[in-house]
Amino acid sequence: MSGDLPPNINLREPRWDQGTFVGRAKHFFTVTDPRNLLLTDEQLEAARKTVQDYRQGIVPPGLTENELWRAKYIYDSAFHPDTGEKMVLIGRMSAQVPMNMTITGCMMTFYRTTPAVVFWQWINQSFNAVVNYTNRSGDAPLTVNELGTAYVSATTGAVATALGLNSLAKHVSPLIGRFVPFAAVAAANCINIPLMRQRELKVGIPVTDENGTRLGESAQAAQQAIAQVVISRILMAAPGMAIPPFIMNTLEKKAFLKRFPWMSAPIQVGLVGVCLVFATPLCCALFPQKSSMSVTSLEAELQAQLQESHPALRRVYFNKGL
Repeated sequence: MSGDLPPNINLREPRWDQGTFVGRAKHFFTVTDPRNLLLTDEQLEAARKTVQDYRQGIVPPGLTENELWRAKYIYDSAFHPDTGEKMVLIGRMSAQVPMNMTITGCMMTFYRTTPAVVFWQWINQSFNAVVNYTNRSGDAPLTVNELGTAYVSATTGAVATALGLNSLAKHVSPLIGRFVPFAAVAAANCINIPLMRQRELKVGIPVTDENGTRLGESAQAAQQAIAQVVISRILMAAPGMAIPPFIMNTLEKKAFLKRFPWMSAPIQVGLVGVCLVFATPLCCALFPQKSSMSVTSLEAELQAQLQESHPALRRVYFNKGL
């Protein structure tokens, strides 16, 4: 290996210590940076080449450690960690803030009529379906039929939940009514994520030892991974859907919004955006991306297999998805 860099930088792991919340937060502030969306295909391919070359011991002259880590994070922002395929643009974590601030802001502005609720919940769940599929764990693809069934089921469940809650909210104060979109989103996440990742629950996700050696597939690991992602997604949505209603409820009583009611949607979108800039990476950081579980919590068949082949193994590791 030539160049100015040491040969032992582990690019399969994040730059910061993932055993601490602060380290994970730094990692996800970088991964969810919306500026990554502005990178061209040429820049993405150059980053991929830099990372793959380094792993093979090839270092361009003059490449610095900071440049290498920058290339690694560009690579991570656009390519799936298990399959290596380039992820669809709006499914990447760097698209979370701009996409969610727009959709969530509109959901919270146009929530009073049934057609508006149906339309924006459909848009939101369609976007979530793309994100959940794009950021799935493992490398086993969904079939077209499985994908279609999951999408229709998740979207129908989310819209039905929103309409039911909207109907109940007509009998409570306007302020409480503003929280209907958040309740619908929380309930929908519990439906959408497991459905879009149903194949993982059926066939399992890859589990490895501490060094990344693949040991098999586990549905128990998939259950833990999906539960962690559901919790993170609900909490991720909470600040952007819980704080703006109080602010908007106050602003709508002021002369400014009475005079310029069309400003309500842009203000709402902006408020949600400010919340999401911080909530998205911080809630992604709640659980380690490389999650783990005890061997004794795995399926009996896999436990027996590992006890025979790796008797000293106590924990297995897996990518939980996002």
